[in-house]
Amino acid sequence: MTSKSSTDYQRGAWAFLGPGAALVVIVLYLPVIYTLVLSFTRYGGLADPVFVGGANYVEMFADPAFLGSLVNTAIWVVGTLIIPVGIGLLIAYLSFGLRWAGILRIPFLIPYALSGVAVGVLFGFVLQNGGALSQALAFFGLPGSDTRWLQESPLNTVVMILAASWQGIGVNALLFTVGLQSIPKEPLEAARIDGASGFTLFRTMVWPLLRPSTTIVVGLSIVNSLKTFDIVQAMTQGGPNRVSETLGVTMYKDTFVNSDYGLGSAVAIFLSVITVAASVIYLRRQLSIGNGSDAGRITAEVSS
Repeated sequence: MTSKSSTDYQRGAWAFLGPGAALVVIVLYLPVIYTLVLSFTRYGGLADPVFVGGANYVEMFADPAFLGSLVNTAIWVVGTLIIPVGIGLLIAYLSFGLRWAGILRIPFLIPYALSGVAVGVLFGFVLQNGGALSQALAFFGLPGSDTRWLQESPLNTVVMILAASWQGIGVNALLFTVGLQSIPKEPLEAARIDGASGFTLFRTMVWPLLRPSTTIVVGLSIVNSLKTFDIVQAMTQGGPNRVSETLGVTMYKDTFVNSDYGLGSAVAIFLSVITVAASVIYLRRQLSIGNGSDAGRITAEVSS
């Protein structure tokens, strides 16, 4: 009975890995390369692409609509970090350890089962001119019944962030709950014996020990907010006059509405670059912090 050489094992490994790797290259990397090449051309979808160098990128940064969508995307990043992540953490922490806590969290999880388009349509019905919210305010004699929620900037961006937050709070609370369940009880009990409670206990013990869950939640929030498209497209289509567009909506309009595939590809490459850059910078910062002596710092804070 002969033993197999390392070359035979490598060939066997590549036989299993090859089809999957080829599929990843075809489905993921080739479209990215094609989009990158297309971003340096003028292409309307019918005639052959014409190479124009960096003209699309110059035009992109000179377009006031693109600059406005860049600002709106930044607002989305900040808003979805503060509201759904913050409220999700609050719900997870306040409900942790309570009896029937799982049942209490179900109403917050149900919106996550809806698609972004469904959430956009629902809140569009509520917030449109003369919609459900305006009628309710008028019925109770409260101010704001004549407010144009979806037609005034930046109010329309703010209410769309609230709609997205309504959908995302539950899953963030669930992820934070999983993180809370993974925290060992001994450090918390020692901190309580030393007199830590309430916000002090949360700041000195719970929050540092939640770092892995926080990294995941915040990282997902950053990436999802940078790619925001469905809710905005369903509620305002980026209007009026493109004042509520995000980078995802601008990319869609330049490509498929205006049939300027070169400019749309330039926006897509720019969006991909800042998404990857933001993710890498955030994760590297979190990993560098996590490599520090958290245990010593926590012990010092508790003993103080």
